[in-house]
Amino acid sequence: MLEYILRLLILLPLIGGLAWGSLWLWKRVQMGVPLTGGAKQPRPVELVGVLPLGPGSKLAVVEFAGQQILIAVSRNGITRLADNSEGDFHAD
Repeated sequence: MLEYILRLLILLPLIGGLAWGSLWLWKRVQMGVPLTGGAKQPRPVELVGVLPLGPGSKLAVVEFAGQQILIAVSRNGITRLADNSEGDFHAD
């Protein structure tokens, strides 16, 4: 009986620590945080801002090749609404 209690006292914190560590790692991976340290690599596309409109739909502004593009994102797909090729937004 003593051996069982000792095993329980050793394994229970170990299993709890593994569960907490896996949840912590999953959260970091889901958020897109790099697991290794270092400089952030430049991306060709950057998300500038998002405005939720309702369940399953939102407006987003993305920056690509120096242009900001307004897009509508829904469950049916993505639609380009406008861009700022001349400095202010122009509808497509």
